[in-house]
Amino acid sequence: MPEADSSEYLAPEARARMEIDEQLAACGWVVQDYKHAAVAAAPGVAVREVPTDAGSADYVLFVDRQAVGVIEAKKAGTTLTGVEPQTRKYQVSSPDWLPSFTVDGALPFGYESTGSETRFTCGLDPIAASRRVFTFHRPETLSRWVTTYSQRHELGTLVDYPTLRYGIQHLPELEPEAPVLWPAQAEAIRKLEQSLRENRPRALIQMATGAGKTFTAANVCYRLLRHAGARRILFLVDRANLGRQAVREFEGFTVPDDPRKFTELYNVRRLASSRLDMADEAATKVHVSTIQRLYSILRGDDDYDESLDEQTGFDMAPAQPVAVSYNPIVPIESYDLIIIDECHRSIYGVWRQVLEYFDAFLVGLTATPGIQTVAFFERNMVMEYGHEQAVADRVNVDFDVFRIRTEITESGGTVPADFVTEFRDRETRQLRFEKVDTDIDYNAAELDRKVVAPDQIRTVAKTLRASLPKIFKDRERDADGMLKHIPKTLIFAKDDSHADDIVQVVRQEFGLGNDGAVKITYKSGDSGNKPEQLLQQFRTNYPTRIAVTVDMIATGTDVKPIECVVFMRMVRSRNFFEQMKGRGVRVIDENDLRAVTPDARVKDRFVIVDAVGVTDAGLHDTVPLERNPSVGFDKLMNQVGLGSTDADVVSSVASRLARLNRRITAEDRVEVENVAGIGLGDLVRQITDALNPDYQHAAAAAEAGTEDPTPEQVAATAKRLIVEAVQPIAGNAALRQKLIDVRRSYEQVMDTATKDKVISGEFSREAADRAREQTQSFRKFIEDNKDEITALQVLYSQPYGGGLTYADIKELAQAIGKPPHRWTPEALWQAYETLDASKVRGSGHRISTDLVSLVRHALGQTDELVAFPDLVDERFEVWLDQQLTLGRNFTEDQIAYLRLIKERIAGSLAVAPADLQDPPFSTHGGLGKARQLFGNDLHPLLEELTLALAA
Repeated sequence: MPEADSSEYLAPEARARMEIDEQLAACGWVVQDYKHAAVAAAPGVAVREVPTDAGSADYVLFVDRQAVGVIEAKKAGTTLTGVEPQTRKYQVSSPDWLPSFTVDGALPFGYESTGSETRFTCGLDPIAASRRVFTFHRPETLSRWVTTYSQRHELGTLVDYPTLRYGIQHLPELEPEAPVLWPAQAEAIRKLEQSLRENRPRALIQMATGAGKTFTAANVCYRLLRHAGARRILFLVDRANLGRQAVREFEGFTVPDDPRKFTELYNVRRLASSRLDMADEAATKVHVSTIQRLYSILRGDDDYDESLDEQTGFDMAPAQPVAVSYNPIVPIESYDLIIIDECHRSIYGVWRQVLEYFDAFLVGLTATPGIQTVAFFERNMVMEYGHEQAVADRVNVDFDVFRIRTEITESGGTVPADFVTEFRDRETRQLRFEKVDTDIDYNAAELDRKVVAPDQIRTVAKTLRASLPKIFKDRERDADGMLKHIPKTLIFAKDDSHADDIVQVVRQEFGLGNDGAVKITYKSGDSGNKPEQLLQQFRTNYPTRIAVTVDMIATGTDVKPIECVVFMRMVRSRNFFEQMKGRGVRVIDENDLRAVTPDARVKDRFVIVDAVGVTDAGLHDTVPLERNPSVGFDKLMNQVGLGSTDADVVSSVASRLARLNRRITAEDRVEVENVAGIGLGDLVRQITDALNPDYQHAAAAAEAGTEDPTPEQVAATAKRLIVEAVQPIAGNAALRQKLIDVRRSYEQVMDTATKDKVISGEFSREAADRAREQTQSFRKFIEDNKDEITALQVLYSQPYGGGLTYADIKELAQAIGKPPHRWTPEALWQAYETLDASKVRGSGHRISTDLVSLVRHALGQTDELVAFPDLVDERFEVWLDQQLTLGRNFTEDQIAYLRLIKERIAGSLAVAPADLQDPPFSTHGGLGKARQLFGNDLHPLLEELTLALAA
């Protein structure tokens, strides 16, 4: 048996002290007992149980032989802010005989720690407020702070500030005129510095794309380094090409009070190693890194894959939040400030411990903050500067929308029966030919996913080329009336394979060579050209006129000459759409524009070419099992459903499922396994085991009670094993169909039979028309699905008397969010507001329960569209009045708790006693408090409120 961890037998506080000892040692401290103390033995010594005038302190920290701080140790689970007075008592009670460094009669540094949580108060800061830290600071850091503080008080302003918080209070005001700054940039700097002076640990700056967030950040870095004593700053980027772009921005930044460039005064380095010795980095003032590389540095990885830097932290995010351990080479005080660029993507929950490892201010930069981003930065949004303001300030250019509609794009198509067509693997692009037995119908949502229709891409490209003279009327034309110089155009594709198809067609239709139309995706480097090189050519060279990407250029990338942004992919996220749209908003000097587009006069707008309706919607088999490669997967499924136990059929099924198991998305996997009642991997193993001759022989031997079963016995056992193994498929038609649908979603049919036709190519219709179509379509969806979706069944029935659950609403939200509609409560709400704002009430972020209000309004059950939380608020006040009339009086504490219940119902439609154990109830006494307040009336009261407020 393994030896038990001795810490399991320790009392909680003793275990905490053991963990504190280990952390102190890792941070460079020598831990000693008071009776055997020798503080001269090391630069930093932590002595246990030191007597003070207030009793024995758990730990006293000695730096350079003098006491400078105290650690108060508590057992895990202790709320540490309540321990701060005890820590302070020891800080002010150091005996006279103890060599000490004090500030206003107290040791300056105080820690409270349970071993799993640590808080720190620095008495050298102007605002001595505690903050949570990952672990303890190194002795060298406390020594530097103390030394600098002493020297500054002896020599005055000749010495740096001891801490950044100290220095921030002495930042000079930004010059009112700030000639090199746009007004919005100057405002952002002033508001951020005010937030820092107020000791707010996190701040968020929202500035429209193209408004100069990186330039603003460079100014912030300079002012903190030059005037506030910052030692090192980390500029965190979303991916490597944005890191290179940021370094160029710093290199080109001339500081405001000096003719020199920023990088002539301060070293800026993009981290390009997974090993980093901060001691060797003393001269580097700004580090630029991706979050995935920073994580590898903290882990000390030696085999970091450099290609991971080329992808985004969002795309590289692991399924579960990463765990970070202390790395002595990279102490928590390595950075004073971390600026997170494109923070709407970089700080998703799985990465947050990487950021919270450092004892640093966190500043986020984004054009499109989401709910999670705002929450992470503790709702301290110091600057909000949107596209409309940026256009008004001439920081952005505005845009027009040109809509291209084609029959296949709108309605899909059909590959007719008996037509010999191509089937192409989405990843390898390997082709095989097969005659189609029956018509293959596909809708618009399946285009370029399930089916590739080259003529649809060709029709869009041909229409775009023919429409450019109409879109850019002031440009030069050739003898055929086409534009002589194609404006710099960026096309967004659905995936790398789709991008490849588009590039090939665009080259043909526009008469461009390999340099004229290029694919710039993460996979572009496979051909030898790095994406960054291709991007630079697109940015500055004339020959490259059209770039096709998926999402590499979707956020942050600065390509100012772009005048045309083409959407050939639908976008679900509004934030992502705004980021993609933002590639065209950047302003550019007219001379720089003419250098790449000779006949362009000035960039005063860009054009969104919408070919999909985005503007309308508000790996290798582990076992060689394949034996029937020419037989379609659906036919194999049918054969199993009809009872076939033929080894070749079952083996081919296992092969296809093994391939699917390597490629299936997490969302599809959950759906398949819910239908199957068994994990997909388990199902594959079950079938392969049943086909394994050794497994069959062993099973037959066990059944026959002999080591040498007859061939007949083995055959009978093998058949039974196969029947049992495929039973989840054979006995479940819904699973067979689900597997067919999911697998088809990963393979594309090449429709070369259907010829596409243009429905229209024109500038976008009025918003009211789009909104009317959307609301009518929503009403039709309700009618069509009223017998299929539980929430609609309940809401469609009159009168509605409750019984609707939050799970029902989530089911409805998932249904409307699927293709082809991809609706969200927010998009539907906006459509109704566009049609008649006077009938719409309730502002703020839309939540799932707003679907109740939306459906009832669409069905004509309500004249006004009222946000569900607002409706619940109104009903709650009416209910309270009714209780008074009935002589039922509630105390203030009861009403306060009832309001919490009301908020729960507004967001979840119901409340149960078990819910009262979770936040926010748990922070107000939880279920116990509720029982204390309402006694035996609690359960009926919850039922009464649910019915009164949610029905």
